[in-house]
Amino acid sequence: MAILVNKDTKVCVQGITGRDGSFHSHRMAEYGTHIVGGTRPGKGGAEHEGFPVFDTVAEAKAAGANSSVIYVPVAGAVDAMYESIEASMDLIVCVTEGIPANDMVRVVASLRGRASRLVGPNCPGVITPGVASVGIIPGRIAIPGRVGIVSRSGTLTYEVIHALTRLGIGQSTCVGIGGDQVPGMSFLDVLELFRDDPDTDLVVLIGEIGGSDEQIAARYIAQELGKPAVAFVAGQTAPPGKRMGHAGAIISGGEGTAAEKIAAFQAAGVPVGESPGQVAELVRARLRLPEGSGTA
Repeated sequence: MAILVNKDTKVCVQGITGRDGSFHSHRMAEYGTHIVGGTRPGKGGAEHEGFPVFDTVAEAKAAGANSSVIYVPVAGAVDAMYESIEASMDLIVCVTEGIPANDMVRVVASLRGRASRLVGPNCPGVITPGVASVGIIPGRIAIPGRVGIVSRSGTLTYEVIHALTRLGIGQSTCVGIGGDQVPGMSFLDVLELFRDDPDTDLVVLIGEIGGSDEQIAARYIAQELGKPAVAFVAGQTAPPGKRMGHAGAIISGGEGTAAEKIAAFQAAGVPVGESPGQVAELVRARLRLPEGSGTA
């Protein structure tokens, strides 16, 4: 069944005529994702490299889209999210980075009581291997299977997927939620979906320094998930008070350290890998797969 993205996902690409929107529209379509078209205000009715162009997300929805992915530059990305929320898109993936936290507080507040789910901003998106991809996760590194992945880090998402694939361990769905301080979906939101997904047997959680989301996730895994999990925490050597890569990756007042997060996972019975390769080995051990089995 997978989560968030499946064979029925039909995508509107916001910013389809831009460099990134155009490039990734083709990559997603080549992977098998149903691209209904994209938006560029004032260009409605035209085509861009074979894709229909709409003036608004509402028009794309009327043409069959039920999800959107945003490649709009930062100056227009907040309005792009609001537009998809107003159009009641099932899934909204915002790849754009650099969106102010204050703006995201209002965007997240606008989602309350709505059916839309927002992944991002500043994220790589979602892929259900062998089915569909919404965002920028390279499909060639993923294979279908039964291990779910949720991650704050884009690059580490790719590394863990690749490490699992090299061992022949496939993935059900991989979700990059982004590392900003105010994300749309949290670890907890995604873990709840994996809990209820019959096609996911184990979950890999990739965290990093900053905040307390990993500690909250660790408690949920121990009390509610009902499935084995493996974790990785980036930023173990980060100096306090210095932002490391993501807006949310900062240790402040002695809180949010990698050591605290690792301790929380270990207390919840979740093994923590020291590298993406070791994460894959821990997954194989938790699933009791023999070396070279390639069955997950």
